[in-house]
Amino acid sequence: MKKVSVIMMVAVAVWMMASCGGKTNQVPFDNGDSAEIANADPTVYGVCGEFTEDKMLQLLTDTGDTLNLDLAPAVEEEKIFGGMAKGDRMAVVPTKDLKSALAVIDQSTLLGNWVMPNPIDGSDEVGICIKEGGIAESIDQSTINYKTWRLTRGKLEIMLVHDGGSGEDEIFIYDIVKLTNDSLVYQDSEDVYEYSRQKPREKYGEDIELEKSALEDFQM
Repeated sequence: MKKVSVIMMVAVAVWMMASCGGKTNQVPFDNGDSAEIANADPTVYGVCGEFTEDKMLQLLTDTGDTLNLDLAPAVEEEKIFGGMAKGDRMAVVPTKDLKSALAVIDQSTLLGNWVMPNPIDGSDEVGICIKEGGIAESIDQSTINYKTWRLTRGKLEIMLVHDGGSGEDEIFIYDIVKLTNDSLVYQDSEDVYEYSRQKPREKYGEDIELEKSALEDFQM
């Protein structure tokens, strides 16, 4: 009888652990993946749809979905950058339910050459070229080599290398302050960078107007 009682007690204990204390076993195959998922970038990429309006963004995502996002949160926080031109590439930080937009960035507006007066003497312009495919290049800068860029969590991430430094890649993450067709402003905790879109340089002699000839010029 004692052996039966012991066996029954062990069985009851196992059942209690499975029904109560074993709840943690309901999350299988953790292996640290849950932390990675929690830190994943929520940004959704796609194209601005034709039914986009002032209060709603239609996003045709790269994964083939169509999202109709309420813009109220992004408008309230002033987190719409670069406009929302139909057909433009967009980067959007949505709410978890994919019903609203927390930040909207027009990637097509971001592309191009952005320059500012040289902070050393202002004699010329320096800046950054933001290209498709995440490629970044320096404009007339001898000490900084921009390499890549991307948008993450509504911020601008830039990778660069300082000439004369360690030669290692450095990554900087900036808050976007302003983005229009002609102006780009971003900042970190220490500096603010204000750029203007670089204008095409005039070709030599392009604006030279030749003096019109007169009849008396040909008289002997």
